[in-house]
Amino acid sequence: MTPAKARRRPRVPLDPLLDLDALAERIIKLSEADETEVEIHIGSDALTRFANNTIHQNVAEQTLGISVRAVVDGRTARSSTNKTDDESLRRVVASAAQLAHNQPKNPDLLPMLTRQKYQKVARFSGATSAANPQMRARAVTKVCRMADKARQTAAGIFSSGSIHEVMANSKGLFARYEQTRAEFSVTILEENSSGWAKSTSYDIREIDPESLAESASQKAASSRNPRELEPGHYTTILEPAAVLDLVGFLFYDFAATAVLDKRSCLTGRLGKKLFGENITLWDDVYHPLQLGQPFDGEGVPRQKVLLIDRGVPKNLVYSRATAKKMKTKPTGHGFALPNEHGEAPMNLVWSGGDKTVGEMVASTERGVLVTRLWYIREVDPYNKILTGMTRDGTFLVENGRVTGGIRNFRFNQSVIDMLSNVEMLGPAVRSSGEESFDMVVPAMKVRNFHFSEVTKF
Repeated sequence: MTPAKARRRPRVPLDPLLDLDALAERIIKLSEADETEVEIHIGSDALTRFANNTIHQNVAEQTLGISVRAVVDGRTARSSTNKTDDESLRRVVASAAQLAHNQPKNPDLLPMLTRQKYQKVARFSGATSAANPQMRARAVTKVCRMADKARQTAAGIFSSGSIHEVMANSKGLFARYEQTRAEFSVTILEENSSGWAKSTSYDIREIDPESLAESASQKAASSRNPRELEPGHYTTILEPAAVLDLVGFLFYDFAATAVLDKRSCLTGRLGKKLFGENITLWDDVYHPLQLGQPFDGEGVPRQKVLLIDRGVPKNLVYSRATAKKMKTKPTGHGFALPNEHGEAPMNLVWSGGDKTVGEMVASTERGVLVTRLWYIREVDPYNKILTGMTRDGTFLVENGRVTGGIRNFRFNQSVIDMLSNVEMLGPAVRSSGEESFDMVVPAMKVRNFHFSEVTKF
């Protein structure tokens, strides 16, 4: 796609004539630093919020961010602005250079990259970009009427937006990315029960608010008058959103910086069997269900990396500086400099299976079915023990059937142990939760999941 064609799209009303390529070049020419890097981000976001079966808020914003990184005599720093007039651009360039001059020399700082080649990804939807308050309101109104008819209460959000980003530097690097994103989340409430569902996509046409609301409504109805179940170790069926919010706590453990600093649960465990044979994990920004740029914070092309192979942690992801320290090659997962975190895999794709949640239930003599989790905190970083609570649809399974709702549990569970006890996997799907970023993940049937106490909620 040519820059001219990209500019013809109805992307951001902030300034439809703003040429980001020319703006980046203009900023670099203003700089007298040894090296200069520019990142420009334009975003457009709109959200329709509803509660008590009524739309009560519609908000929209357009944002512009310009970030300039300067390198002066082996020192680097960054400064930002949201203005494009000449004086503001001169100030931000001068500020970055002055801040860099006042920093200590960084012995790990590498020269900026020259021009790179990037694999193309298509994640911009005209339908999402053109979505308006009326379109979102029509969908939400149907959901609210459905809840009214069922004598339930609906609350949630329906949002849509787009981003356009450019990265350039004085060594000739230039990277461009554009993406749309839509999200629908709904909670259905009854007197003593609730249900929840959520979906995200770059294409708003792939989101079905009515179907999501029907699922949440059914969960709320099925969990009425929840019983109290004794805490203990149960066979547990975790729907994809619940799996996501647990395994998401592993993402930074695959950062080479975390292993180098001995802050990763994989320290001393790489190449050893740690999880079940049925657990395989990739970081893959090019997967059709993923979103995100095909380049990292320094402009390095992202690579697909096998992180876990049939239960064995195989590889890490590397920024340029960490790769040099560990005598390997960067994988395109570094954060924008300067930073203290190094890198991380942000496009996790877990292997799946062919079992539906219904089949998992049918195979379970006695267990617990979990819709989602919340308020998750890490208790033991090396053994990856987490604590948190179930929410919005927790059910008792008996003799292969869901027999009713149960009071929510607090859990204390090692993710390492959990991934060693997976008995069944569902198909891997794009999923959203509340405690971690979106990823491609399956539902899981897990033995001996530890619920430590019944909550008051």
